[in-house]
Parts: sequence; C-alpha cells; structure tokens
Amino acid sequence: MTVKGRIHSVESFGTVDGPGIRFIAFMQGCLMRCKYCHNRDTWDLDGGKEVTVAELMEQIVSYRPFLEASCGGVTASGGEAVLQAEFVAELFKACKAEGIHTCLDTNGFVRKYTEVIDQLLDNTDLVLLDIKQMDDAKHIDLTKVSNQRTLQFAEYLAKRGQKTWIRYVVVGGYTDDEASAEKLAEFIKPMTNVEKVELLPYHELGKHKWEAMGEHYELDGVSPPDRETMERIKAIFIQKGINAGY
Repeated sequence: MTVKGRIHSVESFGTVDGPGIRFIAFMQGCLMRCKYCHNRDTWDLDGGKEVTVAELMEQIVSYRPFLEASCGGVTASGGEAVLQAEFVAELFKACKAEGIHTCLDTNGFVRKYTEVIDQLLDNTDLVLLDIKQMDDAKHIDLTKVSNQRTLQFAEYLAKRGQKTWIRYVVVGGYTDDEASAEKLAEFIKPMTNVEKVELLPYHELGKHKWEAMGEHYELDGVSPPDRETMERIKAIFIQKGINAGY
C-alpha cells in the first residue's frame, strides 16, 4: 500500500529551518495551540492535500543542485510532522537513498514510541526540537497542552544520541524571563547530543492568518524582543557552556 501524507504547502528555498538551502514540506495537522503560531492554518488534521512520497521526491530532486551546493537538504515541518511519522519516515528514507540531508522540525508531541518513530529517527540527520516553556503551567497557558511529551522526547533523543538543535521562541511575558531560560539550560546541559540552542525572536508574521480565519490573536500588541533581551537570554546558555545564538 502506498503511504500518503497530508501537507499544507512546500517551500523550495527555505533558509531558516536547518543548515543550508532547504526544501521544506509543511505537514498538515497539529495538536498544540500556540498563541504565537504563524501557521495557524495548519492545525486542521483533515486540511491540506494528500501527496505520495514519489510525488514529493519528484519536486525535491529537481532542486538537488541548490541543496547540495549549500550543504542543505529537506526539512519536514508543520503543523507537526511527527503526527504523520509513517509518511515522513518513508520520505526521509527516500531522501537518504538519494544522498539528501534530512531534518525533522518538531514540537516533540510524541504520543507512542512505536517502531515507526525509530524508523523516522533512523533516517533523520538533524532534529530541530522546539521547547516552548519548561514550566508546565506556563506551557499549558501558552500552548493549551502539557510539556511532558516534549520533554520526554528530548530525553529520548539524548538516549539515542540523536543530533539535535533546541529551538526556543523568546516571547514577551511568556518566555523572556531569566528563570525560564535557566530551567531550559539546566535541562539540556547534560545532553551531549544537543549541538546548540537557536533563540527565535517572537514576531507577528502569522497574525493575518488568525484574522483571516476570524479568530482573535491573543498576542496582539506584544512587541518582538529587543537586542538587549535576546543577548540577556543568550548569555544564560553561554554561561552554562551551551552554544546559543539568534
């Protein structure tokens, strides 16, 4: 049986979701409800369009010269790519057969650790793990779900020795305090698989999508963090011996 995936869209020249120039498949569906989500239209599990791995690979290989020249590759993002683990595992397996670097951009909301999850990770060169907030109550306020599955996934990646970059969105009033950054730094400090922390300044670029869907954007009026704030957060990780930047 041919495995099909449900995707929202693709980007052929992505430069911020992994190393080099990347072909990004934005998978449809997400179970988190992040207040700052810039892909609000990817939440619906039944939205988007169905594609096969072969159909997607036909597009991907056409960009191979650009991917190879920049040491880039393919990134599965979202929505949440792990919700379609079987499809992404097959996609990444096909990419590896073509010698194309693979990157999984995920919030780590893994519900069951099945063989498919290991198959996916076995064909993943790099994981971008988005840890939104270490304090569970604050995480629930920000995303409407607990952070326990994400933290368990981070520990699972560490156990596997899976090459990982941690992503941390700095949002005023939610994650820009030193205590939150300290907790995250302490959590990942023992994880030798974590190469660096990517600090992502909050932005309002997805606000229009919420408005287009007739929904209230709760963070309306929250400004992007200034350079001083970003440097302050960065310093916390550096002091712990963790590579961090933005």
